[in-house]
Amino acid sequence: MAHTNGGDSIRGLKWCRKTPAKVGIEVGASTVSRLLKKLLGYSLRVNHKTVESGNKNPPKPKERDQQFDYISDRRKSFARRGNPIISVDTKKKELIGNFKNDGRAWTKEPEPVNDHDFPSDALGRIVPYGIYDTQANCGWVCVGTSAETPALAVDTIEKWWREEGRTRYPRKTELLILADCGGANGSRSRVWKYRIQKQLCDGQGLTVTICHYPPGASKWNPIEHRLFSEISKNWAGKPLKTVRTALNYIRTTRTDTGLRIKAHLVRKIYKTGEKVPQEEMDALRITRPQNRKNWNYRISPHPKM
Repeated sequence: MAHTNGGDSIRGLKWCRKTPAKVGIEVGASTVSRLLKKLLGYSLRVNHKTVESGNKNPPKPKERDQQFDYISDRRKSFARRGNPIISVDTKKKELIGNFKNDGRAWTKEPEPVNDHDFPSDALGRIVPYGIYDTQANCGWVCVGTSAETPALAVDTIEKWWREEGRTRYPRKTELLILADCGGANGSRSRVWKYRIQKQLCDGQGLTVTICHYPPGASKWNPIEHRLFSEISKNWAGKPLKTVRTALNYIRTTRTDTGLRIKAHLVRKIYKTGEKVPQEEMDALRITRPQNRKNWNYRISPHPKM
C-alpha cells in the first residue's frame, strides 16, 4: 500500500490508487472498503479544482479580498445613485448539430444523437456573449458565429445600451461593468479598452467604470450564476440542432424571480488579431484607483470640439 498512498498534510486526508479488490488481502472487497474508511480514514473522493493554472503570479488571498471589497463598494455606490450595473462574459461555445447536450430532459424515449462530437460534422459553432443587468434582473445575449473577440464584446454592450439600456436608465451617463480578467473582456486587452473609449464613451457619451474579478474567481461574476446557469438548465439534455433552436432556448429561459432574456443573432464575421497602435492607447482618457490598478479603471469621453 505504501507506494500507492497519498495524503494532504494540512487537512489530514489520505487516499490510495488501488481499488478494494486489488489491495491484496484475502477478504471481501466490501470488508476492505469498510476497514479503509474506519481504520485508516480513506474514502472515495473526486478531484478538486483548487490549483490555479496559467497564472505565474496568482493573486494572494488578501489581494482577492481587497478586490471583492472594492467591487462591492462600487456596486453599492452605483446602485444608490440609480446608475446601471452590468455583468458581462462569454458563455461556453457550442457546436450546432445533432450532438449530445449535457443534462437530462423529460421524454418518453431518449433522443438519438451522434456518437462522437466531431467539429467537422457540425453545422457551425455559436459564441454567445452575454450581459446581465443586475438591478433589472434582465439578460441580453448576442450570439456570434465566428470568433470570441473584444469587438464582439463591445458591440454587444453598445447594442444593449442603444436598444435597452438608455431607455431603462434615462439621463444616466455612468455605467459600471463587472467582468472576468480574461477572454474577450480581459483586463490586459488593449482592443477592449480602445473600443470602450471609441464606442461607449465617445460614441454614446458614457463614463464607464470597469471592475475585473481576480483570476480564478469568475464563478462570483453575477452573470455566471444568474444568467448562464439558467440557460444551461433550460437546454439541458436537448441537442442544439440549429442556431434558431439555440436562440429559442435562450429567449425562453425563465426563473421564478422574473428573469427575462433577449437574444440576437450576430452575422458579422469577427477576426482575431486586431491591433491598437500605441498612440491610440496613449490617447485613452483612462484613470485608475490606487489599489489594484490592473483590475480597476475608469474611461471617460473625450471633450467635444
